[in-house]
Amino acid sequence: MSISLNDQALDQLFREARSINVWEDKPVSDEQIQALYDLVKMGPTSANCCPARFHFVKSDAAKARLKPLVMEGNDTKVMQAPVTVIIANDMDFAEKLPQLFPHNLDAKSWFADPAVAEETAMRNATLQGGYLIMAARSLGLDCGPMSGFDKDAVDAEFFAGTNLKSNFICSIGYGSSEGIFDRSPRLAFDDAAKIL
Repeated sequence: MSISLNDQALDQLFREARSINVWEDKPVSDEQIQALYDLVKMGPTSANCCPARFHFVKSDAAKARLKPLVMEGNDTKVMQAPVTVIIANDMDFAEKLPQLFPHNLDAKSWFADPAVAEETAMRNATLQGGYLIMAARSLGLDCGPMSGFDKDAVDAEFFAGTNLKSNFICSIGYGSSEGIFDRSPRLAFDDAAKIL
C-alpha cells in the first residue's frame, strides 16, 4: 500500500528542487548512474514499451563531442557537469516488445505505422526523461535539463547508423547555489487545471 511522502521528500523532489546552472567539482560514479537507471526503468510507459535510450556523456572525450552541439551557455554546463545525459527516442522500440510485453505477443504490430511509432516513442521517452529527473533528485543528485542543442547534429554525432533520435539533454551532478535564478511563477490551479 502506498503512503504519502513526507515534506522533506516532497521538498527534495519538487518544492525546493531547482534547475542547476553551475556544478560542484564532485564526480558521479558509474554505480550511481546504474542505480539511477534502475529506478528510471521502473516508471510506467504504454505497453511497457520503454522507448527511451540514455547516453551518459561522462568522459572528457565525450563531453568534447557534445560541447559544440549545444547552445552558447549550455556548453559551459555540459563541460562543468559530471554527467550530461542524452535522452533519445528509439524508433525501433517495438522490436523489444516481445521481451517487454510478453503477455501479448501481437503488441509489436500495434506500432507498425511509423507515425504511431514516432508519436508513441516521443510521448513515452519524454515520460522516461521526466522519471530520470525525479529519480536523480531522489538519489540526492541535482539536474539541469536542456533543450538548447542542435538535434540533427547530436543525432549525427552520437546516433549515426541507428534509429535513435535525440529528445532532450540533462546534466546531472551536485549543483551549486551559484547561478540559480529566483524561482519563476507557476500557473495557479484554476489557470491550468479543471476537475470535470
